[in-house]
Amino acid sequence: MVKVSIVTVTLNSGKTLRDNIQSVLSQSYPQIEYIIVDGLSQDNTVDIIKEYEDKFRGRLKWISEKDAGLYDAMNKGVKMATGDIVGFINSDDFYHRKEVISRVVEAFNDKTVQAVYGDVRFVNPKNLNKTVRYYSSGRFSPEKFRYGFMPAHPTFFTYRRYFEEFGYYKADYKIAADYELLIRFLYIHRLKAMYLPFDFLKMRTGGVSTSSYKSNILLNREIVRACKQNGIWTCMPLLFLKYFVKVFEFVFTKE
Repeated sequence: MVKVSIVTVTLNSGKTLRDNIQSVLSQSYPQIEYIIVDGLSQDNTVDIIKEYEDKFRGRLKWISEKDAGLYDAMNKGVKMATGDIVGFINSDDFYHRKEVISRVVEAFNDKTVQAVYGDVRFVNPKNLNKTVRYYSSGRFSPEKFRYGFMPAHPTFFTYRRYFEEFGYYKADYKIAADYELLIRFLYIHRLKAMYLPFDFLKMRTGGVSTSSYKSNILLNREIVRACKQNGIWTCMPLLFLKYFVKVFEFVFTKE
């Protein structure tokens, strides 16, 4: 049976981590290795992790140590993984369907499939049943990277060996190393990806890449850089056009 490694990076994540861990623990697929990479949290994050060690019955790995940022920690998680397939879930996100990983593995039963991704449902942090935005990866194609579009990274699963072959996250990016990695995997190396048309998880609004105007400026600057490094022409005005499309993610949310 195929083993799936799921990686979560934490830093003072005590307020949301239980939902995250419980959603992984509740998955119907039995062969899951769960890896938590903590950056020396000062709250109760590590205590929560320890509470769940027995419940995972040896399928939970974790470390708590200083890192060089989010993407350095994500790289640590991939390198700790022993699964055939690797995916990520943020510490304040959670799977709201028990069959997510089963459906991902089923997609990989097609041996021509090299990566899988799906949709994300953004919810109000104070009301997790209230959808405020629905991000669909269904219209994505690699040619759209130049316009600032990418598949939802927390839904992206691929074989662990591709990280070893194509490289890991570039830790000198602050906010868009996931974008740059997906360019390499899906545009440069043309992995054959399958889109699964359902929302894999719920994401609380207010994350690093969506929390402020300044964050969006930084994100777009790093997207320009990521495209340039990989031979894709783009520019800031072209990237800002995507917001005319994104508004429909808010207006036409799926309940």
